[in-house]
Amino acid sequence: MASYDVIIIGSGPGGYVCAIRCAQLGLKTACVEGRETLGGTCLNVGCIPSKALLHASHMLHEAEENFAKMGLKGKSPSVDWSQMLAYKDETIGQNTKGIEFLFKKNKIDWIKGWASIPEAGLVQVGDATHKAKNIIIATGSEPATIPGVEIDEKTIVSSTGALSLPKVPKKLVVIGAGVIGLELGSVYARLGAEVTVLEYLDQITPGLDAEIARSFRSLLKKQGLEIITGAAVQSAEALKTKVKIGYTLRKDDSEHQADAEVVLVATGRKPFTQGLGLDALGVTLTKRGQIATDGRFKTSVDGIYGIGDAIEGPMLAHKAEDEGMAVAEILAGQAGHVNYDVIPGVIYTHPEVATVGKTEEDLKEAGRAYKTGKFSFMGNGRAKANFAADGFVKVLADAETDRILGAHIIGPAAGDLIHEICVAMEFGAAAEDLARTCHAHPTYSEAVREAALACGDGPIHS
Repeated sequence: MASYDVIIIGSGPGGYVCAIRCAQLGLKTACVEGRETLGGTCLNVGCIPSKALLHASHMLHEAEENFAKMGLKGKSPSVDWSQMLAYKDETIGQNTKGIEFLFKKNKIDWIKGWASIPEAGLVQVGDATHKAKNIIIATGSEPATIPGVEIDEKTIVSSTGALSLPKVPKKLVVIGAGVIGLELGSVYARLGAEVTVLEYLDQITPGLDAEIARSFRSLLKKQGLEIITGAAVQSAEALKTKVKIGYTLRKDDSEHQADAEVVLVATGRKPFTQGLGLDALGVTLTKRGQIATDGRFKTSVDGIYGIGDAIEGPMLAHKAEDEGMAVAEILAGQAGHVNYDVIPGVIYTHPEVATVGKTEEDLKEAGRAYKTGKFSFMGNGRAKANFAADGFVKVLADAETDRILGAHIIGPAAGDLIHEICVAMEFGAAAEDLARTCHAHPTYSEAVREAALACGDGPIHS
């Protein structure tokens, strides 16, 4: 029976990062993974493949819409869907093989198979039992659906199926206007599909700053996505040549139908913990089926910990990574910590949307006095030169102390720009600190500085 200091169940962003950090800190470490490749949902059927398709489809959009304006004349490229999928698969392979290399480099044992925990301190994989002083559950999440809609991964698909469709559908209906639905919806819209998005709530991207969400919806509409909010989907029936979707509008209970070649169910995700034996162990779960943990990621059973999508909090790869590093440091006797107030969120459409900290709605609800600094990318020279002037930066700061409380960006490279604000918030910076920091010209980042200036005497270029 092999014995370890730590066994991590799951090799997604939380699990593999945790394993590497444990090994770096001198702990004998193993990681259990049931897939044929490491990396979990994110690298295999999530973040990485979707970004590959987003990039490829954006390049097509640039060729069709902007090349001629720059003097790049010629026929627009045609779409070879099978080659695009091959490019996506190659991207996945490079990343998963990279994690294999890191495991070997750090002397981490990869135990192949599906794990269960017969008792604290033991992990069963197939016929083999392994001992561990500490067990970390990093099993991630899986797509959730709604009553009346059954995923078959053929014509009614989850995000997994949407990444490997046999052809680009002529008509695609997306159920859910969250991050996954809008990202994949925009991919297929660029590739020529007629895309309709049905969202139960009255606003897309729940939890996003309302002003950003309104602007985002308007830009997606310009890109050809039809978005119907307040739509409660009742059914999706797969017929021979199409899928028939039934929904009601919540404002008047009127009944409607839509047809599609493919339906993408993007109604969120749920923790994936089946088969672990948590009930028999007495591991406490939340009402939403997440593993309940304390402030140090410990479950209700000694020696068993949880991180990532399997526990409470935003289902984000980088949140899982931070938790994986923190719990590794705790087990090594250090003071591992995650600052949940400074976890960015990004939507990788074009333009990108990025957010960190409080929204205006949060601050109003808390009765907190704040000031707002905004700057449009229309005033940014680099953005105009690159046909990327849609959107704006919004910085929210405390009305008295000027401390940055949150920031929200819709525009070019928003997912990268948000991080200077994350660093500023981590150090407790004021908007003036950001405004007085020299930013290179011409860069998109100047829009962040201008928004910070707008929290004071005002921006320069607006």
